[in-house]
Amino acid sequence: MTKSNPGNFFEDFRLGQVIRHATPRTVTVGDASLYTALTGSRYALFCSDVFAKDCGFQRAPIDPLLVFHIVFGKTVPDVSLNAVANLGYAEGRFLEPVYPLDTLHAVSEVIGLKENANGKTGVVYVRSKGINQHGRTVLEYVRWVMVNKKDTGAPAPAASAPSIAAAVPPDQLMCPSALHFARYDSVLAGSPYLYGDYAIGEKIDHVDGVTVEEAEHQIVTRLYQNTAKVHFDALAQKESRFGKRLIYGGVVISIARSLAFNGLGNTGWILGLNGGRHVSPLFAGDTIYAWSQVLEKAEIGGLGALRLRLVAAKNKPCGDFPDRNEAGEYDPSVILDLDYWTAIPKR
Repeated sequence: MTKSNPGNFFEDFRLGQVIRHATPRTVTVGDASLYTALTGSRYALFCSDVFAKDCGFQRAPIDPLLVFHIVFGKTVPDVSLNAVANLGYAEGRFLEPVYPLDTLHAVSEVIGLKENANGKTGVVYVRSKGINQHGRTVLEYVRWVMVNKKDTGAPAPAASAPSIAAAVPPDQLMCPSALHFARYDSVLAGSPYLYGDYAIGEKIDHVDGVTVEEAEHQIVTRLYQNTAKVHFDALAQKESRFGKRLIYGGVVISIARSLAFNGLGNTGWILGLNGGRHVSPLFAGDTIYAWSQVLEKAEIGGLGALRLRLVAAKNKPCGDFPDRNEAGEYDPSVILDLDYWTAIPKR
């Protein structure tokens, strides 16, 4: 009997199954520094203890996306080690700030199963939670992933796809209770544009591009302790349909979000994740560009909130906002379509 873990295949999952994931992770300032080095994030809330304290935080909190990736990484060995592709995210809420030296662990519940028509794969839906050392949930989200079957002859479970909200309603978003912008310094934050300066429907080209190198995406994915084979095992991936390793979609999300600083520099604190789709793969040597659109505006606890659509493209600057055509087909350059809520100061 082998003592190694081959990961779960589609037929191993059961509706209602609750999975406690290894291993707990104490998040440090070193993790935050490495995240900054690998993604280029410049949001002031996560760069300066002094700036963060002026906004009500104890000190500079951990970037919510780094929290997301760490929690996500915990789930990979149990949920998506044998995945073909991560298909989407929804109903994400960031419920409490995470600070250096907080410890996180993750729990997931299987909320849907649906075998694909080819009989070789199936879609697994899970609701995952990141929980801190005090037992409080700091993050929760739904994701669905296509997972290989080990035995194509194994009987399929009854198809059960959960009802998933198109977006998190503003009244279900949670602002940190201490967060305020009374002493917010937009000059130090790097952008003069606040809540009232954005219009629904407005599009913003983030201008800059970042080429992702092989070593960088390997290191950042290890930072998250994501063990998915498609990102690491070059020998095995020679037999895949792409013939090489894929860059983890979370790397795309974080770099695109970092690029969004140029035009959205005051939107540091993420409130919710409405939905996301990895439209096409990214490989080492490709260059990421990004643009955003303001979808909705709201006020939450006296603070401004913007619902933003973040679109990333590879090897194509976004001055013409590459998107879907009239038939609903994406421009071939598009690699990410992400819908999220973020807090922003009002004047």
